[in-house]
Amino acid sequence: MDPLPNPAPLASKLRNTLVRYHSIGDGEWRVAKKTKDATVWRKPSEEFSGYLYKAQGVVEDVTNRIVDHIRPGPYRLDWDSLMTSMDIMETFDENCCVMRYTTAGQLWNIIAPREFVDFSYTTSYEDGLLTCGISLDYGEVRPSFVRGFNHPCGWFCVPLKDSPGHSLLTGYIQTELRGMLPQSAVDTAMSSTLANFYSDLKKALKT
Repeated sequence: MDPLPNPAPLASKLRNTLVRYHSIGDGEWRVAKKTKDATVWRKPSEEFSGYLYKAQGVVEDVTNRIVDHIRPGPYRLDWDSLMTSMDIMETFDENCCVMRYTTAGQLWNIIAPREFVDFSYTTSYEDGLLTCGISLDYGEVRPSFVRGFNHPCGWFCVPLKDSPGHSLLTGYIQTELRGMLPQSAVDTAMSSTLANFYSDLKKALKT
């Protein structure tokens, strides 16, 4: 188990990585799934043998409220059907922490429940916010879970210029679920999970 990293350089590196993903040209992405709430694309990840996913959709609400529902905190567990528990293990400041969370089984439990320990950081980006994270090898692995690993992930949320009550939410996710899994099952689950994330989030913001 690694010691906790120094948060400032890790946060800076993480932000720079996400901004670089955000500048990848449209031609490099392939559509993986399209719903009324979001479009999901993917491209081979530079970090591991799976895919980097990009999800994008317009959400009717202000940027701060949307990000408060996504980042670690009391809202997330209420609406995210995939997340089954979340504990803040360390807090560096109000926008930077280490959290441990667990996810439900997926695809008729072909994908068993997973546990993640992530460094999370929220910062300003243009007129909006970026909330991002990366997994750490920290804390004891609980025997009833497979420990997954999130390579640099994040959500950019910026207000629409011509419609300030709406925001453009763009996510970059690359999750290594680990364990013995057929890659096709992982790819199916990831695309559907990201599309469902938008519909679940929209419902939560309306309540």
